[in-house]
Amino acid sequence: MRLPVRTWLLSLCLLAPPAWAQVCVPGQPQLYGELFEDAQAVLPDGKSLVDAIANQPPAAIVAEYEHARTRPGFDLRSFVTERFAFPRAANDAYRSDPGQDVRAHIDALWPVLERKPAPGDARSTLLPLPHRYVVPGGRFNEIYYWDSYFTMLGLEESGRHDLAVDMVRNFAWLIDHYGHIPNGNRTYYLSRSQPPFFAAMVELLAARDGPATRATYLPQLAAEYAFWMEGADKLAPGQAHRRVVKMADGTLLNRYWDDCDTPRAESYRQDVETASQSKRPSPEVYRNLRAAAESGWDFSSRWLDDGKTLATIRTVDIVPPDLNSLLYRLELTLAEAYRAASQPDRARDFERKAEARKTAINRLLWDESKGMYADVSWKDGRSTGHVSGATAYPLYFGIADTARADRVAQRLRQDLLQPHGLAATATRTGQQWDLPNGWAPLQWIAIDGLRQTGQQALADDIARRWIAHNIATYRATGKLVEKYDVTGDAEAGGGEYPLQDGFGWTNGVLRRLLALYPEQTRD
Repeated sequence: MRLPVRTWLLSLCLLAPPAWAQVCVPGQPQLYGELFEDAQAVLPDGKSLVDAIANQPPAAIVAEYEHARTRPGFDLRSFVTERFAFPRAANDAYRSDPGQDVRAHIDALWPVLERKPAPGDARSTLLPLPHRYVVPGGRFNEIYYWDSYFTMLGLEESGRHDLAVDMVRNFAWLIDHYGHIPNGNRTYYLSRSQPPFFAAMVELLAARDGPATRATYLPQLAAEYAFWMEGADKLAPGQAHRRVVKMADGTLLNRYWDDCDTPRAESYRQDVETASQSKRPSPEVYRNLRAAAESGWDFSSRWLDDGKTLATIRTVDIVPPDLNSLLYRLELTLAEAYRAASQPDRARDFERKAEARKTAINRLLWDESKGMYADVSWKDGRSTGHVSGATAYPLYFGIADTARADRVAQRLRQDLLQPHGLAATATRTGQQWDLPNGWAPLQWIAIDGLRQTGQQALADDIARRWIAHNIATYRATGKLVEKYDVTGDAEAGGGEYPLQDGFGWTNGVLRRLLALYPEQTRD
């Protein structure tokens, strides 16, 4: 008998959670076969099908399809919609008041985006969580890993520390059960993670609850580190394994990865089309698309070999400064957690690891010719030359010295600063993580990183441009959205789906920025 996919997944994970991430398991494309592929052509959003709940067993639906599809007048869209309960947008019923103060609007929106613990449904791809959490909004009706850190910044400003704590508890639970934090709490996200902000989340809680917080989450911090570093001890110089790279000189750094090399279930049609346009084997293209999804920058010229065509994607060949800055923060937090747990030898070990990574980032990921931290090809050690908001991460996490911070500030001002904030990159490709789009997390990383390194004037300039555009859009539409066109007054676009409103990390970053720049709410 074929088990429902989530039941099968959970039983496997309970048997061997530490090894989970190395297993690529089947999902809806395999369960529904040709029906799944054919449905991509009649549904406006492929994610809606993998999030839908079937009203009968998959085998029965497939059998019905095989029988019904040959009949005259067969309507595939009607067939699918009659057999699946499709999700509604996360904030579909909410109506805002554009005249309301934007801070009050954000505070009122948290309960709309909050999800409470609920029993799991074996027919659903949703992984049940034991505590409350906040979803981004729109089509994203599940928790997302790196989104949540920026959402938590706003929760703290809104006086919702209790909800921020619950979100960290959920991430700890996910690590305990699956060996890592998935991209989101869906079965189809289990083969990858996202930018590892768990340590930064723990630090956010520790700032209020005290240093013992780090010791509380020590087991999960250590497990997350083991996930990202798995296989490091077996690599020779110039080799890579999963998320670890050993550079030619023997230095250990990290890259993004995914344990599957098949089309993403939630973007199946797009991935098949991209692979068909490439001259490389399809599994290689799928792996790189998935790795870019793990990066959160899906998609961007950062990952493209020719800088413009998605079919040339090569994410797994790149060592990025943002990921390695996050792992530096994780190593420092682990050192502090071991010290809080009275394990000084382990604390010193992680201090050494952190210092070695800091040195490596400044030596290997610094592009002297452009004055920025850059993505680097681990195979030849060369900078890709792409200017992106990722260059600000070493400022935010205390890696950059004053001289490098000054040059990064110049690069941001020269290449990425736009009328309404920072663009994600300086390149137009039609992908959503490129010019003309700006994203809340990149604004926050740059603004706070610049503030920490003495670049107050530029930080203030970026913040005021971003806040003003967020508020102007809110007053015109009643919405805070996923991303913004920072070059003008057009609506942001690009990527695989329409612009989404809600929106978790935009709300969180704006709420935090308004605490730093309260005068910006005045006309």
